[in-house]
Amino acid sequence: MDVIEGTGSLVVEPDWTSLFNDDLEIAAAREHWRIVTTELKDRQLLAAANGHSIQRLVCAYLMFDRMYREVAEHGVVSKPRRGNSKSIARVSPYFTAMREAGSDASVLEQELGISPRRRGSVAKAERKQRTQRASDAYFGTASG
Repeated sequence: MDVIEGTGSLVVEPDWTSLFNDDLEIAAAREHWRIVTTELKDRQLLAAANGHSIQRLVCAYLMFDRMYREVAEHGVVSKPRRGNSKSIARVSPYFTAMREAGSDASVLEQELGISPRRRGSVAKAERKQRTQRASDAYFGTASG
């Protein structure tokens, strides 16, 4: 699928339907993919080697959102089970997973140069012009 003009030849968008079964998450994945690849393309940082990193970033965004919904609905602390005197309140595993997904996304954003703080440190690779040497002329004439 080539959602963004010209990026499909560089980085092919994953088949989100094979990774997610919720239509809203699939639509969100496509939108996140579009946003990230467009920004990287505009800054001339989009490369085939970044494809899987971008996919992991999109998945981290979706996992964060999924866990955030659970934490927003049920709270950060899970309540102790009723009837069990030894049961105690604990930090929700959804909160822990949410924080992990957020950390993963932050690291990937930094590696890709998406976070505002890291934009200056990530630059496109510039090809230097080869300097002409006397030996280049010699080998060119000797073989010709």
